[in-house]
Amino acid sequence: MSLIREKDLEKLMNVQGKPCVSIFIPTERAGKDVLEEKNRTHLKSLWKEVAEKLEEQGVSEEKIETIGAPILKLMEDKSFWRHQSDGLAIFAAEDLFQKFTLPVNFETHTYVSKEFYIKPLVPMFSGDERFYLLALQLEDVALYEATTYSIGKVEVDDLTPSRLEERVGFDYKQKHLEFRTQNAGGDKAVFHGHGSGNEEERKEEILKYFRAVDKGLDTVLHNDNAPLVVATQDYLFPIYEQANSYNHLFDKVISGNPSDTDMLGLHEKAVKTLEPLLEKTRREKKEKFAELNNTEKTGSSVTDILPAIQQGKVDTLFLENQTEIWGTYNSDNMNTSIQDEQDTNNYSLMNWAVKEVLKQGGNVFLIPRAQMPSKESKMNALYRFN
Repeated sequence: MSLIREKDLEKLMNVQGKPCVSIFIPTERAGKDVLEEKNRTHLKSLWKEVAEKLEEQGVSEEKIETIGAPILKLMEDKSFWRHQSDGLAIFAAEDLFQKFTLPVNFETHTYVSKEFYIKPLVPMFSGDERFYLLALQLEDVALYEATTYSIGKVEVDDLTPSRLEERVGFDYKQKHLEFRTQNAGGDKAVFHGHGSGNEEERKEEILKYFRAVDKGLDTVLHNDNAPLVVATQDYLFPIYEQANSYNHLFDKVISGNPSDTDMLGLHEKAVKTLEPLLEKTRREKKEKFAELNNTEKTGSSVTDILPAIQQGKVDTLFLENQTEIWGTYNSDNMNTSIQDEQDTNNYSLMNWAVKEVLKQGGNVFLIPRAQMPSKESKMNALYRFN
């Protein structure tokens, strides 16, 4: 999986004034030839559509070929198509090409403008909805990145030891007698052999292993702020807590052996475990909007909200997730012009709003119309308090 980081998002947001192509497609996870071909064929048809849009906008044939070259190359990369998640995001310009395989169920969408379209990426950066799931065993380690509705595996095989013996030495089995788990859930460890001293030695070996795992995971999680929930047997979790250095480790464990269920089963348990946390900020901001609605602390008019964003006044932006607002915004006179459809002279005002609010450290939530704080508008804002 090609994870997208804040620095990647910042790079995309800073590109302006040149032909930019953004492509979003839903993808199939399985590696069967028929599914690979489906994903590749979908991208091929979308690129044809994008190339026509670029031509309509007066972009030269040479520039179109330059922008499209890495996309065409990607279509032929069979190994890439065998490792998909829920969605693929592609960003291409003359001097930039980025692709991200992400656990987000994108709607098929293309955007050709003088900027990249980052609105669909909001669930990856809206804090509460994104989390990591660590399936931790003494014989295996797996890390997943997920949202409330989707999950994808993060490749960490080269970063972490895959099993205890790999870290503490393969003479481990000769150093200890039998170690096994008691009861089907494997929630309690029973040590047989040389008594309590041997048990303490075993715990130290596990701690050593978990510290190596933590060190490897830091390469991926460094400076992130998404919660990390661990699926493991109850007796192992306190040991991992001791080894952990990540500041956002969730304090409740998904109890049991991760091998007893598949990835989707683990995801369901993780969402249930994290439920109080996943919706916390969004719920609190919606409640605050309802409390302050019809005051100067909230807004539901696009022509009012965009100038407020420019002035750094927006704390939280709510956007209807399956719609768009086309137009232009003049930052010199704070004038907003809205049109019914996209043309060569306008752009997504929602995308502009998302970029500016994220740059200012505000919250952005994409939500269904039925859940908008004020359903009369596609854009709502909760303003900052002085």
